[in-house]
Amino acid sequence: MATFDDVAALAAELPEVTEGERHGGRTWSVAGKAFAWERPFSKADLRRFGEQTPPDGPILAVRVADLGEKEAVLAAQPEAFFTIPHFDGYSAVLIQLRKVSPKVLREGIIDGWLACAPAKLASQYLGR
Repeated sequence: MATFDDVAALAAELPEVTEGERHGGRTWSVAGKAFAWERPFSKADLRRFGEQTPPDGPILAVRVADLGEKEAVLAAQPEAFFTIPHFDGYSAVLIQLRKVSPKVLREGIIDGWLACAPAKLASQYLGR
C-alpha cells in the first residue's frame, strides 16, 4: 500500500517542488500551485455518500490538465481513481492510495506536476 511518505518521495524527484501544509494536510506545489494534497473526507463529503461506503484509507488529490483528462483518467483507472461531488467541474481526481500501483501513482503525480508547472519548466523536464 502506498503512503503519503511515498507521495512525498515521488514529488521530491520533480523540479522545484515544495512541500507544505494546507487545511491540516500535506500539500505538494510547484511555482506556488498545489498539484497534490492529502484529502480526507469532510463531514459533508461523508453525508453525500449516503448509504454507500466511502473509499477507505489515505486519499490523495491530484490535479489534471483539464476536465477531459479527468474523465479519461477516471475511466482508465476506476479501481484507484475516483471523484466526489465537491470536485465537480474541478480539474482534479482523488486516488485511493491503498489501491493504486506504484507505477500509476508515479504517473499521476507527474501528470499533476505537469498540469501546474510553468510551461518552460515542464518542457525542460520533458526534454524538449
